[in-house]
Amino acid sequence: MAGFRSQSSGLRGLRPPAFGADPSGERMARIRRSPHFKDGVFVNPGGPARTRPSGSSLDLAKVFLDKETRTRRAPRGPVPVHPTTLADISRPPATGLRLTWMGHSSVLAEIDGQRVLFDPVWGERCSPFPFVGPKRLHPVPLPLAALGPVDVVVISHDHYDHLDLPTIKALAGTDTLFAVPLGVGAHLEHWGVSEGRLRELDWHEATQVGGLTLTATPARHFCGRGLRNTQHTLWASWAVAGEEHRVYHSGDTGYFDGFQEIGADHGPFDATMIQLGAYSEFWPDIHMTPEEALRAHLDLQGGQPGGVLLPIHWGTFNLAPHAWAEPGEWTKDAAESAGQAVAFPRPGEPFEPAGKLPSDPWWRAVTAPIARPWRRPRGAAGVADTSRDDLHLAGER
Repeated sequence: MAGFRSQSSGLRGLRPPAFGADPSGERMARIRRSPHFKDGVFVNPGGPARTRPSGSSLDLAKVFLDKETRTRRAPRGPVPVHPTTLADISRPPATGLRLTWMGHSSVLAEIDGQRVLFDPVWGERCSPFPFVGPKRLHPVPLPLAALGPVDVVVISHDHYDHLDLPTIKALAGTDTLFAVPLGVGAHLEHWGVSEGRLRELDWHEATQVGGLTLTATPARHFCGRGLRNTQHTLWASWAVAGEEHRVYHSGDTGYFDGFQEIGADHGPFDATMIQLGAYSEFWPDIHMTPEEALRAHLDLQGGQPGGVLLPIHWGTFNLAPHAWAEPGEWTKDAAESAGQAVAFPRPGEPFEPAGKLPSDPWWRAVTAPIARPWRRPRGAAGVADTSRDDLHLAGER
């Protein structure tokens, strides 16, 4: 019948644009050929990972709604964002490598003459809708248009706090390339990025951009943007190697033994950008605590302190029950105990890993006292042995 549309096509017409698009055609055929796609879904290294909160929904709700912990999950005042200027990022880095953390997992890496933008999220909320969902706790340090030309945008996976529709639409109007995990290209094409600008990779595959080699490496996480989590798009961490420098971006991941292999194959790294926020005992398999993130960094560096650790995935959105600045405090403590160099830039503050590192605990000015594990003697692996049962308040030190 002329003009007839099936119910399913009608429902697709109501699908929010931010849901993106499901892989199909040759892209789906390539997904099915992946050695990491089994029984209709992508699978994690290290065995199955719990992708839904463990425990009861009631217990989880009690934690999130608790009045005392709720007040600790947000800063008490404006976050001290660095007012990034064109002068900050227009001159080449003196050492050949400069990182600018824009908040959450968004990092501009200037490496050996190329500019790489990881997981750019300039939107106000990480949500498919502009009126609901986790809202920014601080403004973006500078407008996206003021960032200047970017050689390649690297996406770790398709969750809303890593793949942001308004940001991608703005970047679609430039000539930048996009390096994404297998299947994620369907979203980008749906939003106006041409196929020729996509580099869509399975784990252990690499692509060249200028003088850089970008390799998609394994991670322990999951995917999904719509009402159904079909596990048809891959998640990845990324190793980026230039002529002189190497960096690593973890995306979102739980801890697993694969960091050692990634480090052996692609490291050691001058800097690692590692997720260590939004962790919880309700989802221990898919996000890392600061202690686990430090262990991952050491694995990537061959088991010894080396390079610089840049903590990411914290401070910008309220996504877990822990205190807002807890990742900063716990990372600072753990890194000092291990003798590992760690950078704590304010959002938007550029720094060069080979130069003077930003180390001021800037979050203390705008946070309530934070419960921390008491520092204990270093364990055999060089990481502080800590217990959440032995707590003190950072504000009482």
